[in-house]
Amino acid sequence: MDTIPLDYGTLRLIWWLLLGILLIGFAVMDGFDLGIATLLPAVARTDEERRIVLNVVGPVWEGNQVWLILGGGAIFAAFPPLYAVSFSGFYIAMFLILFALILRPVGFKFRSKVPDPRWRAAWDWALFTSGLVPALVFGVAMGNVLLGVPFHFDDTLRIFYEGGLFGLLTPFALLCGLVSVAMLVMHGAGMLAMKTSGAIAERARRYGSLAALATAALFVIGGLWVARIDGYALQVAVDIAGPSNPLAKIALAQPGAWMDNYARWPVAWLLPLLGVAGALSSAVLLRTGRAGLAFLASSISIVGIILTEGVATFPFLLPSSTQASSSLTLWDASSSHMTLFIMLLATAVFLPLVLLYTAWVFRVLRGKVDQDGMGRNPNAY
Repeated sequence: MDTIPLDYGTLRLIWWLLLGILLIGFAVMDGFDLGIATLLPAVARTDEERRIVLNVVGPVWEGNQVWLILGGGAIFAAFPPLYAVSFSGFYIAMFLILFALILRPVGFKFRSKVPDPRWRAAWDWALFTSGLVPALVFGVAMGNVLLGVPFHFDDTLRIFYEGGLFGLLTPFALLCGLVSVAMLVMHGAGMLAMKTSGAIAERARRYGSLAALATAALFVIGGLWVARIDGYALQVAVDIAGPSNPLAKIALAQPGAWMDNYARWPVAWLLPLLGVAGALSSAVLLRTGRAGLAFLASSISIVGIILTEGVATFPFLLPSSTQASSSLTLWDASSSHMTLFIMLLATAVFLPLVLLYTAWVFRVLRGKVDQDGMGRNPNAY
């Protein structure tokens, strides 16, 4: 291991940060796709308007989906126990997400194949579902990370999960789901207002500003709630460069423990402030017709909201509500030192390529989507 220039603890921290970056990338890039799909019935009243909305998303959704694949791959390779517990514990929820995401490309491909209004209306509602369900389920999952998930390890590190889908749908988790939906609707509305004009853009601005206000309000309510629920804390110092053994620590659930890191690092309060200020700014900017700045403000809000939870739960990745010492942290749920280093080298090469390709695609597709442009494009939806 002496040949590796970064120590084990530093690599673990870097991969925690990279996981956060990938989650933010997914929420910002694929998030506006989900938000636009959720807005479809509200902002598009005619078949022509619905086609315009779909053509805002259609050319870019596959590329945006790369962030979800990168995030899942990073969890699988960098934090295998986290992947094992979350994908087994959230098994049915994951299937709901996959079903909804599969509906999206099918809806794009088949909607315009038949001119029958009933056929197209059915696919429009399928596309709406493909946006709403993942946004809600992802938020519920993040809420359950704060509450803790009912799993534990035995002495041989076998995983035992003791919950079910409906057990995840607690009032607090559902509130987090609503935060997620409102946040992504706000974000999608900003993109729609940028890429369309006329009645569609006006409706997007109206609904987006309402969603932005809802995001700020629900996020504040969630924060006040978090301060009252049991959080998790390590009871003794851990070896950040030690072997990955989730049982080699002592952790306890304590009321208000999720606020400890904010007391320890007061500068971290800037993150929830960014979440609220970004959402409120997006509402104002949408109302005043500055869609580009509104989209930037909603992106900042997403960053602030996601990092707020990340800092609150640090160093926990997935707490256990049934056996606190089985909780997974970045210090005891990571891959080997060598694996993390090799993955970091690969990321240093491929992540910039993804960013450059994404920037190039959006440069090529800049400008507004309208009926005339769709008529000239044989690949329009």
